[in-house]
Amino acid sequence: MLAESVIIPRNDHCLSRSMIDENSLKVLYRLRKRGFKSYLVGGSVRDLLLGRQPKDFDVGTDATPEQVRKLFRNCRLIGRRFRLAHIMFGRHELIEVATFRRKPDPDEIPDPGEGISHFAENVFGTPQEDAFRRDFTINALFYNIEDFSIVDYVGGLQDLHDGVIRVIGDPCERFGEDPVRMLRALEFAARLGFELDDAIPPAIERCGELIAAAAPARIREELMELFRHKVAGQVLQKADRYGLLEYLIPDFTAERDNFDLLRQLDMRTASGVPVRECVALAVMYLGPFVEQSQAEMTLGDVHKLANQLLVGHCRYFSIANGIKHQARELLIGFFRFHCGRGRRGEQRFLRHPSTAEAFELYRLWCEALDGERDLLESWQRALDGEEPSREPAKRKRRPRRRRKKPAAETTTDDSPSVAVDD
Repeated sequence: MLAESVIIPRNDHCLSRSMIDENSLKVLYRLRKRGFKSYLVGGSVRDLLLGRQPKDFDVGTDATPEQVRKLFRNCRLIGRRFRLAHIMFGRHELIEVATFRRKPDPDEIPDPGEGISHFAENVFGTPQEDAFRRDFTINALFYNIEDFSIVDYVGGLQDLHDGVIRVIGDPCERFGEDPVRMLRALEFAARLGFELDDAIPPAIERCGELIAAAAPARIREELMELFRHKVAGQVLQKADRYGLLEYLIPDFTAERDNFDLLRQLDMRTASGVPVRECVALAVMYLGPFVEQSQAEMTLGDVHKLANQLLVGHCRYFSIANGIKHQARELLIGFFRFHCGRGRRGEQRFLRHPSTAEAFELYRLWCEALDGERDLLESWQRALDGEEPSREPAKRKRRPRRRRKKPAAETTTDDSPSVAVDD
């Protein structure tokens, strides 16, 4: 860490106001005009310095959340544990504004049971104190709208230049504060092509079990971020290497083939195909599914197997039944493709709405394991209508023999007559 801050003047760095979102600039300028410090903070500064397009732009200020709300009519405050201001522009864009915070002094901490967790996250401080509370050095760089300089309190610029992910402070202590930082360290290293600082892997090995206490909903979103950023295979394999995966996703075990398949899905996403959660879920559990399924199984047994593999994961992460159903249908469709051509009901299967996506899953598996190329091409021709179905011909049913109707009873002259009195 730096003994004192480093300030890079505008002429010595590449970040320009033309690279910043217009609405973010409006927020920065209004805060500055009203006498508050106003910085662009976090990942947006990191990405701009790396020549990347940020996903969003966050603002840091010494104005309190209530003061921010008074400055912007389109502002709403959110969060109890960590009070933030969201400034809305239209229906779909928001700028997040956070007040600079610091770690409270021991004598400032209230007694247990008096809202200590909420208090600890809402002690306001200076930009320097706020920088030391952040997770990694490359995420603690500030852009000062006052003079357009880059402000670095923690050595983030050097780590950005060297391509290193470094925790601010002691890794074990910081991972104890927020265990999800372990996963994010692996994610940033994969996304940016950086190396982990030497202190991070042993800290993950020591603190890995702590991530089991993180909220499942948060872990679920972090996992989907891995898939959206095309790094799921690489990150989960490293998580497995450092002993983090077993606590990250309970009851999930993966072999080398699983990670190869995840990397193949990442390549598909990188080509521009959005990844859906049901597809990610099916890919994650395809390895155990192939290992436990057998060609002679009935579709009912396959349905039970797919459900058995998915239900624990979906229950733990509160995944909707609809998503679980879609993932299960993909696994069942994969089974049909994997078992080969000529099975009963092939024509009906080829016309099913979920068959095309199941075929993409089968294609990913074939490409990842470099197998069943001939069968893959045969199925492709069948789906394109270039090859007739190989469904076994239906046996001619013998016509049903009609039963003869019983002869109707008729009255003859010999039949006894019934006397009728006049």
